[in-house]
Amino acid sequence: MSPLPTVLAVVLAGGEGSRLYPLTEPRSKPSVPFGGRYRIVDFVLSNLMNSGIHSIYLLVQYKSQSLIEHVNRAWTLSNAIPGQFITVVPPQMREGPEWFQGTADAVCQNLHLIESRAPDMVAVFGADHIYRMDIRQMMRFHKERNADVTVAAIPVPLQQASSFGVITADDDGRIREFLEKPEHPVPMPGRSDCAYGSMGNYLFNTEVLKEALLEARDRGEHDFGRHILPRLLNTHQVYAYDFSTNRIPGVRDYEEQGYWRDVGTLDAFYDAHMDVLGMEPRFNIFNSKWRIYSSGYQGPTAKIIDGYVKNSIVGAGSMVKGGSIKNSIVRREVIIEEDVELEDCIIMDYTIIRKGARLRRVIVDRFNTIPAGTQIGYDLEADRARYHISEAGVVVVPKGDELNISRYF
Repeated sequence: MSPLPTVLAVVLAGGEGSRLYPLTEPRSKPSVPFGGRYRIVDFVLSNLMNSGIHSIYLLVQYKSQSLIEHVNRAWTLSNAIPGQFITVVPPQMREGPEWFQGTADAVCQNLHLIESRAPDMVAVFGADHIYRMDIRQMMRFHKERNADVTVAAIPVPLQQASSFGVITADDDGRIREFLEKPEHPVPMPGRSDCAYGSMGNYLFNTEVLKEALLEARDRGEHDFGRHILPRLLNTHQVYAYDFSTNRIPGVRDYEEQGYWRDVGTLDAFYDAHMDVLGMEPRFNIFNSKWRIYSSGYQGPTAKIIDGYVKNSIVGAGSMVKGGSIKNSIVRREVIIEEDVELEDCIIMDYTIIRKGARLRRVIVDRFNTIPAGTQIGYDLEADRARYHISEAGVVVVPKGDELNISRYF
């Protein structure tokens, strides 16, 4: 088997994530906590590392401090291996006073970093999704097709396709049309309920990327999906890689093969959490052959003094003093007092749920104290006066003030 080309990854992690408000009020979308111990950005970084891509620039923009601190803690690589790094890159404003104006503009403003590394290919990936992907399989597809650009794509329900770039492709994957977030998506051939959606992950031959970015800059264009990709269809070989064919070692038969979720809305974010629960979850976080990496937390293990816990995740450093926890995710250093009831909830780090509180279908962001006897999620009209509520009726308690929770142990 011929060797794979050298690849530099550019991860677009500057997303504002307005549809995830209020979770994105204090932080960018990629730094939003996920599951028992992760951040959303950990999934793309883990996929790159597991695929042998160790040269990574992470482009940040909106409310980036939380993300920068997380990457510095969790993703420090050894300098002993040449070309192994994860470098956070905020807007440098080298070409003017503007921040990144779009996905292509973000990469164009950092074109000097790509030129200094001189890779054969550049992987431009988003940082907003929950999935596992062996990028080497996409690279082999790219090389076999002699492609100039390859776009990772996946069938998506037609009613959701307006949030994607929609692709029309030949049987061999050659893309003939690319429509960015069309109002009326075109169904896939033979599947009237689905459209072929771009995942926002691209492989470019380096020279093709450089030429396309410089042309877009001269034309005042800023986006891959709206500007660069549609124009390249007429001049270059642009292919769609079917992500549903990607195979990851260690994935169980009961899991949803090709699991990928854009957690850009509160309801999608909530549903993805529910997908990791159960004896046979749709997406099993534990996979010893394709791990999802994150920060090396140094606190104690969870402690359960009393209570009832069913189909739930309880993170490290948390203490359950009593009550009932069902179908819920409790992250790190959370205190659950006596007679508390949690059902279908996501409780983020450093939160205290006081005695007798009742929560159902609630996301509680970090650093909160829920007073004794509080009820949330049982009367949505009453909750609406105090909290944000998603379209599907999930109540979100925004981030509270930071506190030293250790005194409660």
